[in-house]
Amino acid sequence: MRARQLEVGATLRKCSSDTLTCENRSVLRAPERHAPERQGVRLKSRQIRSLVSSEGHLELSLADIEIPAPGPDEVVVRVEASPINPSDLGLLLGPADMSQATASGTAEFPLVTAPIPEQLVASQADRFGESMAAGNEGAGVVVEAGSSDAAQALRGKTVAAIAREMYSQYRLMDVSQCLVLHEGTTPTEGASCFVNPLTVLGMVETMRLEGHTALVHTAAASNLGQMLQKVCNDEGIELVNVVRRPEHVELLRGIGATYVCDTSSASFEEDLTQALMDSGATLAFDATGGGPLANQLLNCMETAAKAKDPGFNRYGSNIHKQVYIYGGLDTSPTVLHRTYGLAWGLGGWLLTPFLERIGPEATERLRQRVADEVTTTFASEYAREISLAEALDLDNIAVYNRRATGEKYLINPNKDLD
Repeated sequence: MRARQLEVGATLRKCSSDTLTCENRSVLRAPERHAPERQGVRLKSRQIRSLVSSEGHLELSLADIEIPAPGPDEVVVRVEASPINPSDLGLLLGPADMSQATASGTAEFPLVTAPIPEQLVASQADRFGESMAAGNEGAGVVVEAGSSDAAQALRGKTVAAIAREMYSQYRLMDVSQCLVLHEGTTPTEGASCFVNPLTVLGMVETMRLEGHTALVHTAAASNLGQMLQKVCNDEGIELVNVVRRPEHVELLRGIGATYVCDTSSASFEEDLTQALMDSGATLAFDATGGGPLANQLLNCMETAAKAKDPGFNRYGSNIHKQVYIYGGLDTSPTVLHRTYGLAWGLGGWLLTPFLERIGPEATERLRQRVADEVTTTFASEYAREISLAEALDLDNIAVYNRRATGEKYLINPNKDLD
């Protein structure tokens, strides 16, 4: 929805919600975006909001919004679990220097402020002054449903959803954004049904669509990486895992990984080249993004390709080598030293454009597989469940902003608010 103006003292700010009340009782009144029959407001919902000022500061706060009654094909979900994924942090924290963050406000309505490095402020110009709600996915129970048969069928059901603005007690959404979970599946078990599982399945589908036969994955000890290893085990796909610590090697070998290469090892590039020769992998998905890792992947792929087809070629091997960057764990520049011929590619990969590429029928097939295997193949583990207010605690931010393996946090927006 488009931005609205919010009056806070003498300052006008834009906001992406219809009606917003903050700790200082400031109120936003925006034009009604729903049909006339939905004028009655039934629920209030507290949510996390992120704002970047033109002066170069990030502000994190809590606010109460009004949830309109659902339209015919809409439902209201009481959100009980929403993960903090790396993809959420781009909006939630932006490029702010959280090591310099300060906390104020009250226990009920905390306020976190952090500076944005001067050279990065301009990159945030499109969101200056706009208070934005965060949280890509989550799960909960449908508490209100519109009049259509599809909406009524969801009443009382536990559903997962990718609807954005999920760090909120309640979320109004279209029925198409919901995935009904099997009987007995809890919101916590279903909270990460979309981003990680569909990304994993999207990687495998991309491999097939582009004519590759094996995969490389970096930051591979993550929840997503473990899911990918399980899928590859099930489908007989060779997977080369790249990790950053020795303990991650043992973790992945414990779930059936054959190839695990540790970037902290002195023999990393030698180990990676051998794994690529043995597996035949020519497609990599890189979660780090910055630094030299993409270059190392391409270089080792070329070395492995030349080993299978020796001889001089001024243009390098004829085997196409592809690296897709799909994350930004390393925010430094991506460094390339082009010593791997001309048959290579480096690009970005995002889940939503991929799903649009394969179409609704194939997307639904992947969604149903996730629902069927959400407590097995696609199970997620969380270090801690926190409330909305706890998500704005500086100590908690320091942990989940590390984006480290084994430190994934889960927000329960209704914790401490029932």
